[in-house]
Amino acid sequence: MSVRPAWMEKPGPLTLAAKGIALVAVLALVLVPFLIVISTSLASPEQVIENGGWVLWPTELSFGGYREILSGGLVTKAMLVSVGITVAGTAISLGCTVMFAYTLSRPGIYGGKPILLLVLFTFLFPPGMIPSYLVVKELGLLNSFASLILPVAISVFNLIVMRGFFQSIPKELYEAAHLDGASEWKILVRIVLPLSKAVVAVIGLFYAVTYWNSWFQAMLYLDDSAKWPLQLILRTYVVAGAQIADPSLGQVAMKSAPQTIQMAVVVLAVIPILIVYPFIQRHFVKGMLAGAIKS
Repeated sequence: MSVRPAWMEKPGPLTLAAKGIALVAVLALVLVPFLIVISTSLASPEQVIENGGWVLWPTELSFGGYREILSGGLVTKAMLVSVGITVAGTAISLGCTVMFAYTLSRPGIYGGKPILLLVLFTFLFPPGMIPSYLVVKELGLLNSFASLILPVAISVFNLIVMRGFFQSIPKELYEAAHLDGASEWKILVRIVLPLSKAVVAVIGLFYAVTYWNSWFQAMLYLDDSAKWPLQLILRTYVVAGAQIADPSLGQVAMKSAPQTIQMAVVVLAVIPILIVYPFIQRHFVKGMLAGAIKS
């Protein structure tokens, strides 16, 4: 008679209780800080001051913080800049990564191995801040939106992941397409990409989150605050408190508490990702599982 492994046995009451307590603790660690952020952004200045700067549950809802940060136009403009950079950057990065990964995944490509070694070298030894700045300066990209996209257009990690996925596609499909007279471009568009929707969605999500959360490149390359993305504005609010430099209004004094202003900007920065993620969650899970199985 074979003995079933311990993990296949039905858990006892103590085990179920321990799992329930652990789940509740993890949920509390995740949800309570998020609740504090939202509650503080909606609390009145008096309650924020009374509670020492952080509110767990507002007794009176106040949208004054949102009205103040949106009325000046700086945050609204920064949101549009972030959306534009995220959409354009994700499209450019995804297109370049797909074509580059497909090229490196095909056997017999002239110079494929040396190029792959160079790519891996940049992954192991990334350039520093000063060399990157000098390159951007010499290319004339300073104080332009291109400086936020082109220097980081291709992520080596995403490239290697996508290349491995393309290599896992059966070679018989490539051979059959070549026998039918299909070019490499047609093979990529009509065969490879339809089979790679999940991994393309995962890589696209990685790029979108990276562009949306990026602020360091903007701080280095953009001198005009009117071109700043939302994340750099958020950093300015957090560092400068309730005082923020608006090019058109100068120094604008906020009537709400500094913590309310900061948390309101945090909420505005998080909402787009929360809206987009549920629509691609199915592809994300499928792509991660496919990558784990095929690799």
